[in-house]
Amino acid sequence: MKKIDGHSHIVAATAGYNGNGRMTPLGSGYTIWDNGELIKLYPDGYGDTDFTAESFLRLLDENGIDKAVLLQGSLHGYQNYYTYLAVKRYPDRFIGAFSVDPFADSALSIVRRHVEELGFRAIKFEISQGGGIHGYHGNTPFRLDTDPKIAQILNYLSDYPGFVVTVDYGNFDQISHQPQAFPNLATYYPELDFVVCHLSFPHAATPNRLRNDLRMWKDYDNIYTDISAIQDIDAPETFPFPNSQANIKIAKEVLGAKKLIWGTDSPWSATFNTYEELATWLEAVDIFTQEELEDIFYNNAERVYFKPQNVQAMRDAEDPVTKDLNLY
Repeated sequence: MKKIDGHSHIVAATAGYNGNGRMTPLGSGYTIWDNGELIKLYPDGYGDTDFTAESFLRLLDENGIDKAVLLQGSLHGYQNYYTYLAVKRYPDRFIGAFSVDPFADSALSIVRRHVEELGFRAIKFEISQGGGIHGYHGNTPFRLDTDPKIAQILNYLSDYPGFVVTVDYGNFDQISHQPQAFPNLATYYPELDFVVCHLSFPHAATPNRLRNDLRMWKDYDNIYTDISAIQDIDAPETFPFPNSQANIKIAKEVLGAKKLIWGTDSPWSATFNTYEELATWLEAVDIFTQEELEDIFYNNAERVYFKPQNVQAMRDAEDPVTKDLNLY
């Protein structure tokens, strides 16, 4: 079966930053935050202090994965330019999103550069309190559907029909959690596609919370959700992940298979469960038909992220700053 990893990361230089401070790589896959928290960010064999595009391609090939969507996050530090280079080097395997802090003075000019010069047609907002922007802008909580800084960016992006806006808003107990914003966003910006990461952070013990989140989106053709890392969110889990099975059944019931995008959130999620397990658990359970699995594993991500005009925009891009450096 053809597969696209619809939520993944590559890392040239570990540069994490969130409410825990800055991250320093230590080697052997370990990193440490300024507050002293030690985490194993890269599984053994992925890279001691990074996770390169080439390392990821080997992993994809070993597991029979055709393509991948490269996203950004505060955990690794934004890898915007490295993602641009990876897509230029391997245009048949990768598509990418960039990230920006919308409260930076030059936020809009950063967005314009990535869209107009680098050809990106997807943006990732990591706004979670636990790991993203709300963790270091927590004194000024903001909503995606009402904040003027966000509106300025989305208004600009709306002139690029088919542009993808991907959002990680964190767990229900975080001030950043805002599923209610997406019906408004989908209505305000019908030209854009919205992808909510991690199935709105589900917990099998509270099924109605998940149902209510998803019901808000079910009537909108431009709202999707990826199902990456739901094993980590509703841990402890062992293959084939019974909590995740319960949550994904609700997602099928409310949204249907055509709104779901499979992904792994590697490399970090592959420190909790192997990439092979993350890539095969949906096939190990009797929840979806073969046609539905084809949509979740490949067709939906192809339709949302790999739109022909989006792929072509990155293929055609040539950064005027580095065009003479032969970087790809």
